[in-house]
Amino acid sequence: MTGLMSKSELDALRARKFRTSRTVGALMLREMTTTYGRTPGGYLWALLEPIGAVGMITLVLGVGLRLRAPSLGTSFVLFYATGMLTYLMYHRVQVKVAKSLTFSRALLFYPGVTFVDTIIARFFLNGLTQCMAFGMVIGGILMFFDTRAVLDVPPILTAMAMSLALALGIGALNAFLMPRFPLWESVWSILTAPLFLISSIFYTFEDLPDLGQTILWYNPIVHAVAIMRKGFYPSYDATWASPLYVFGLSMICMFLGIVFLGRYHRDIINQDF
Repeated sequence: MTGLMSKSELDALRARKFRTSRTVGALMLREMTTTYGRTPGGYLWALLEPIGAVGMITLVLGVGLRLRAPSLGTSFVLFYATGMLTYLMYHRVQVKVAKSLTFSRALLFYPGVTFVDTIIARFFLNGLTQCMAFGMVIGGILMFFDTRAVLDVPPILTAMAMSLALALGIGALNAFLMPRFPLWESVWSILTAPLFLISSIFYTFEDLPDLGQTILWYNPIVHAVAIMRKGFYPSYDATWASPLYVFGLSMICMFLGIVFLGRYHRDIINQDF
């Protein structure tokens, strides 16, 4: 392929690739400054929020309600952390990606910045943030609690990839739908409000009755949570969980989002919000 290209064409291709990476890096730095630079502690809060979330759930359910027996393993904290952190990884990255165009709207008028750059920048920054937070929380739990967990790294990495892929796909589609159809943001909030309760954070998929399993199988987050727990509990098979389903759904959403944004992104950045 490269043998068919002239030297000038190769130089132009390298220049475009370098410009894209430089633009994405600049957008990431801008978001870190504007989003986290105005509060005491700055970026550190983005890493500490998941710790607080897991701590509060553990306090309420473990101390307030006096629940002591998780569905898997012996550690109350680890069981809920594996579910909640997987859910938060999807949820928080998806929300950020969905707001990519509106967040960097002014910069999209410059020819050197594309809507794809803004999506990639927000995905990378917030995806890395959630991965770092995941490592900090899980590392702390394994260090300070008697979890008796036996880590299997491949399922853990697969589950993280599933959550991030889903966040990118749905986020890219919502980056088109939300500004293009303002009512959709309210509808989406209503439709996804129960996700926290129906994503098997507080229970396992197997705890549900047959009808519940049939319905919730189509919730892709349930699959990611199951694969994640498979990486911490060797006795948990989760043979029903399908990474192919999650990755396939993610690719379809991302494809639709990119296609529609390619057609309508100019209309979106020119409209009044």
